Amino acid sequence: MTEDRTDAEPRLARDLLLTRLEAGREHVLQTIEGLDERALGTVVAPSGWTPRSMVSHLLHDVEIFWLQAVLGADQVAISRLRDGWTAPPLPGPELRATYRAEADRGNRVLAEADLDAPPAWWPPSEMFGGPRLASGWEVLLRVLEETSVHAGHLDMAREHLDGRQHLVVT
Repeated sequence: MTEDRTDAEPRLARDLLLTRLEAGREHVLQTIEGLDERALGTVVAPSGWTPRSMVSHLLHDVEIFWLQAVLGADQVAISRLRDGWTAPPLPGPELRATYRAEADRGNRVLAEADLDAPPAWWPPSEMFGGPRLASGWEVLLRVLEETSVHAGHLDMAREHLDGRQHLVVT
C-alpha cells in the first residue's frame, strides 16, 4: 500500500528540520573544538559574551528550556531551568560533553513529540515574557533558529580569537 502524500510530507519536513538541527549542533561543537580555557572565556562582543557563555546559553536556554521543558514538560528539566548566560561556567571538556548530552535528551523529546500539538508546558510570564508558541513545530523552528544563529556568532568569535574560519566560499 502506498503512503498518502499528505501523510508523508510532515514526516519529511520533520526529518529535514531535525537533520538541520543536528548539523547546527555539530557546527557549534566544531567551532569551539580546540579552544583552550582562556579562549573559551574571552569576551568577544561588546555585550560581554564569551564562547563559553554562548554555549551555556544554548545548553540551558535552548536545549533544556525549549525542548525538554516546554516541548517535553519534563519535570526534572523544569526544576533545572536557569539563565544560561549567568550559569556557573563549565570547563571546556565538560561544557562540550554536557551540551551533547542535553542535545541527545532533546532528540529523545523530539522523537516522541506531537509537533502539531501545543507545547506540553509553558513557563510563567516572569520566567519568559515572550509570545506563546502555538505548536511543537514552532518550538522546533525556534530551537533550529537559535542554534543556527548562535553557531554563526561562534564562527565570528572563533575568527576573532585565532583566525579559524568554519566555512569559506570563494
